[in-house]
Amino acid sequence: MFTTTVTVRGYECDANGHVNHAVFHQYGEHGRTEALRAAGVDVPDLTAVGLGPIILESTVRFLAELRVGDEVEVVVDVRFGEGKTFRMDTELRRGEQVCATLTGVMGLLDHGTRRLVADPRGKLLALGDPQRAPQVLGEASPSEK
Repeated sequence: MFTTTVTVRGYECDANGHVNHAVFHQYGEHGRTEALRAAGVDVPDLTAVGLGPIILESTVRFLAELRVGDEVEVVVDVRFGEGKTFRMDTELRRGEQVCATLTGVMGLLDHGTRRLVADPRGKLLALGDPQRAPQVLGEASPSEK
């Protein structure tokens, strides 16, 4: 698990005074990017080796309003299986209250072939900080142990 914090800004809110629906996706993207950075993998590092993170599916479940000035914890849970995709699920929390959940299916795109790469966890671990990456990038699947 990885956690970062954002503060709701006025321009992110709609006419009803709460965070616009599209901004929830942006908070999820911020959390995913910061989780990779915490593992020692910046997007330029991926680009340099011809890879890029890709979102294949993203769903938001809205549970409570977020308003200007709210401090929001963005909690990202990264899980890998045996295939070419992995999950980066997120909770947006205000204090103890879960305000939204975002489920996401991700992959690593090979820029040359325009296809998903096999073993995305292995690729990320190889690029990441060996002291931080295993904790941020979750447990290995049973077949990797």
